[in-house]
Amino acid sequence: MDNQSPKKSSFKQKLTDKYRLVVLNEDTFEERFSLKLSRLNVFVLGGVISFLLILITTFFITFTPIKEYIPGYSSTDLKIKATKLAFETDSLKRKLDVLEDFTKNLGPILTGEIKPDIIDTISLESNRVVLNDSLLIASKEDSLFREKIESQDRFPIQNNAQNKANIVFFAPIKGTVSQDFDAKAKHLAIDIVAPKNTPVKAAADGTVIFSGWTTETGYVIILKHKEDYITVYKHNGNLLKEQGDFVKSGEVIASVGSTGELTTGPHLHFELWKAGYSVNPNNFIDFK
Repeated sequence: MDNQSPKKSSFKQKLTDKYRLVVLNEDTFEERFSLKLSRLNVFVLGGVISFLLILITTFFITFTPIKEYIPGYSSTDLKIKATKLAFETDSLKRKLDVLEDFTKNLGPILTGEIKPDIIDTISLESNRVVLNDSLLIASKEDSLFREKIESQDRFPIQNNAQNKANIVFFAPIKGTVSQDFDAKAKHLAIDIVAPKNTPVKAAADGTVIFSGWTTETGYVIILKHKEDYITVYKHNGNLLKEQGDFVKSGEVIASVGSTGELTTGPHLHFELWKAGYSVNPNNFIDFK
């Protein structure tokens, strides 16, 4: 016991012994600063300073944007934005897949791989058939048979004839026709010259199935109408409708421009398609 007591007192004395820290002028040895410290004071002061440094560092990391500069650390706002962007990217990817499938199916129409309707290339004058008027008079038996068939048929002949004339097209713009429809020259459209920024209108009620940019034909918008009709408007200055929009006949969908590599000036390149075959718009629309 007697041997341990001096050791404890010696250790305690070492902790409490005062030491004087003096700062002197090197040339004059004048005392500038002095401080009395003990080892215990140094330990306590060092612990307090360390605790304050840890507390201040934790405060800055938790409550200030400086935490975003720490490698591997992400804030809550960044996580929310990253999650939102991931959903938007997935949605855009789905839309892009749908658009690619549609463009792939519509490609043969735009590139002219599908041949135009043979009916447009046949001269009606050279193939005119002369019928005897007496052959057009139906007999009594024929009339009774027709009435019987039409009453039993789910889709009568008369109704079908009315449905075929159920759509009317109007000129998208008024102007000068610079190049007409020519199936032999593979110009499956009508080019109409008009002043720049002239409103381009929908030829009939329909749905926008494509609205975007192509290198050769610039801004292009395509409408799908009933009866499997499709109208194509190329070289526009700008587009006012997006894919999926429903437009009414005569509604402004774009403006006349001169966009694309194949343009020759401000004009509208107008195409009309029926069930995958190009048809002459002059047969349906008066452009004068």
